[in-house]
Amino acid sequence: MTHKHLNTAKTNKADEFYTQMSDIVEEMRNYRKFFHNKVIYCNCDDPYESYFFKYFALSFNKLKLKKLIATSYIDSPIASKQLTLFDFEPDNDKTTKNPHKIVISELIDENEDGGVKYAEVEHLLRNKKNVLTRLKGNGDFRSQECIDLLKESDIVITNPPFSLFREYVAQLIDFDKKFIIIGNTNALTYKEIFKLIKENKIRTGYTNFNVGMFFYVPDSYEKYHKIENGQKLVRVAPTCWFTNFEVSRHYENLSLYKKYNPDEFPHYDNYDAIEVSKVTDIPYDWEGVMGVPLSFLDKYNPKQFEIIGLSASAGYNPDIVGIEKKQGFKDARPNIDGKVTYARVFIKKIGEL
Repeated sequence: MTHKHLNTAKTNKADEFYTQMSDIVEEMRNYRKFFHNKVIYCNCDDPYESYFFKYFALSFNKLKLKKLIATSYIDSPIASKQLTLFDFEPDNDKTTKNPHKIVISELIDENEDGGVKYAEVEHLLRNKKNVLTRLKGNGDFRSQECIDLLKESDIVITNPPFSLFREYVAQLIDFDKKFIIIGNTNALTYKEIFKLIKENKIRTGYTNFNVGMFFYVPDSYEKYHKIENGQKLVRVAPTCWFTNFEVSRHYENLSLYKKYNPDEFPHYDNYDAIEVSKVTDIPYDWEGVMGVPLSFLDKYNPKQFEIIGLSASAGYNPDIVGIEKKQGFKDARPNIDGKVTYARVFIKKIGEL
């Protein structure tokens, strides 16, 4: 999705981007060991639509979950189109979907084969240990009833509204919750998010964020990239997973083969640091500060590099940039021969590499 698409979504407050099952399966397989006996909360996920809910419902016994909770937000624009788990609605009115929560505490393996089939999931609400109830409010993750459910949970896993990402992550941090969520890669430049990454409190997940992801969108969306099985999908290129679980690939050293030379790695006009335009070109023999592309954060190994700061499009903030800007330069972004570069992460290697 282009920035124009994203801006349009924000203007219309249309954050209805529904994650594909294939993307969820690919990322979740890396965290399975963390799910045992845990309460999973999908707090932006209508079970009638969400593949997050479907994944954890179908895998409930295999993952040995303690409980699965999902809450929906206001009326759903694609109710029962993306996912049909049940053969009845929570209300008699078939045209609207009121905010509700579903709590799954037990899934019976009727075939005793160790798994739960799709046909069995359709009966999960007939188990008295599982409940579907209306919410009193609109299902906003900031509402008290959703916060109470958050307190009850161990791990939050969902695709939250991109336009509320700062506030959403702040809430998870405040309540000290583990999480695996999807966000726009531009969020890496938000000062609140970047600070957490710099402190190694959150990190990108396993899926390479340069790939981008396709999301289902409501039929009302006029701009989309393709249609599959009668449903519209848009590609959001700058998309990645964020988590505060340990991610093994963030502890793999980057292989450095380039030797420093001043022609290939020029000094910035306004910072005491050198320009490294490609992460793969980081010189192994440079001891000072380097400015690298934002994509470095997807490969950041805190045992190999130290993050000094970030210079993006915002004005100069020493707490964020991390190094002093030379006098006489107005632009906070790095300059080379009088020309402004792209946003750069300032880093420094740790020890001998």
